[in-house]
Amino acid sequence: MKELVEYIARSLVDNPEAVQVTEIEGERSIIIELRVAPDDMGKVIGKQGKIAKSIRTLTKATAAKEGKRVVVEILR
Repeated sequence: MKELVEYIARSLVDNPEAVQVTEIEGERSIIIELRVAPDDMGKVIGKQGKIAKSIRTLTKATAAKEGKRVVVEILR
């Protein structure tokens, strides 16, 4: 799941080297922290949060196959 978020984020931003993804896994849940450069924050979030919502939807679908919940946090 970490690789999926990292691939999507690197494809969207102007500074792909600044993308950092951290995955914290629990028994039934996964927290994914996505960090990008401040200038790229708008590209990852998108207008009215549409891109961020799409990333969350993709990760939730992937996690559902494993029977887990996922939370994607976009941090500065």
